[in-house]
Amino acid sequence: VLPTRAEVYDKLEDKLLGMMEKNLPPDVITFAGNGEPTLHPEFPGIIDDTLLLRNKYCPNARVAVLSNATRISSPAVFKALLKVDDNIQKLDSANEDTIRLLDRPLGHFDLKETVENLKKFKGKVTIQTLFIKGSFNGHQIDNSTDRELEPWLKLISSIKPKEVMVYTIARDTPVNTLYKVDVQRLEEIALLLRQNGIKVQVSE
Repeated sequence: VLPTRAEVYDKLEDKLLGMMEKNLPPDVITFAGNGEPTLHPEFPGIIDDTLLLRNKYCPNARVAVLSNATRISSPAVFKALLKVDDNIQKLDSANEDTIRLLDRPLGHFDLKETVENLKKFKGKVTIQTLFIKGSFNGHQIDNSTDRELEPWLKLISSIKPKEVMVYTIARDTPVNTLYKVDVQRLEEIALLLRQNGIKVQVSE
């Protein structure tokens, strides 16, 4: 059961008050978790409340949303994401089949439509891409190959994000047939982005 907007407000206010009493203000207030934060029916209002509480208690903290980009076609969600400091949207491939395998988006998902909506942020978006290899449900996956990267780079260049976050799985996955992409390959991918004038952050 999802918490109500009022419950989120109260819990966040209590948490921020406790942190400020200890003189330990947060650096970032992040919406992420196992679910998709933008699926909450009151997401736009929750963002407004969060910004209000941030400004009241810890004005130097950033507000971030980690999203799989499946709800950015909603005008209310899009408008809310424009208000946060770090609007981080996943785009793991330029291949719709790869995205369906990796991210298993629920409900309607159209890659072309998603990319067009990402462009509408006009640079006020960070793209996060997980690079991974192995097999899943009988399908081979490796979105770090040149064949996968070339169209992905074109999409990234067309979106013009303020930054791209390139990373791989940090620990063992529940599926033992999926593996990390080595850091050397991540750095090669980062170099390709930088050569296209795109700021990039690499995490192992």
